[in-house]
Amino acid sequence: MLTEYQQKFDVSLPRGALFIPIPLHTGRQRIRGFNQAELIAKRLGERLGLAMETGALLKVKKTTPQVELSAEERRKNVIDTFAVSKAMAVKGRTVLLLDDVKTTGATLEEAARVLKEAGAKKIWAITVAH
Repeated sequence: MLTEYQQKFDVSLPRGALFIPIPLHTGRQRIRGFNQAELIAKRLGERLGLAMETGALLKVKKTTPQVELSAEERRKNVIDTFAVSKAMAVKGRTVLLLDDVKTTGATLEEAARVLKEAGAKKIWAITVAH
């Protein structure tokens, strides 16, 4: 499906880009048993021949689920939520930041901010649903 979309809209993903899924807090992932963004990024990366790095971006702060919050509360909720643990993995790279759902964009914006601070050259946001 992504390949069809790429052809239809003439979208070219940058060569050498790195998939980074939005991480879950460790407690949340333990309860759920999986990270849906990671599963999607893995499959897309395999299909497109692009690398994925799951440990470069960490969710270091447990947050209230975004679905329960207003747009302004969502922005405040994710401040200082992420940290980059592998700066050398992202430095000078184009990152394809992947999340399952985008509502206000607050999560993607905060994750992109810390990746840029760690030296990522460009950030692309890819979501499955909006």
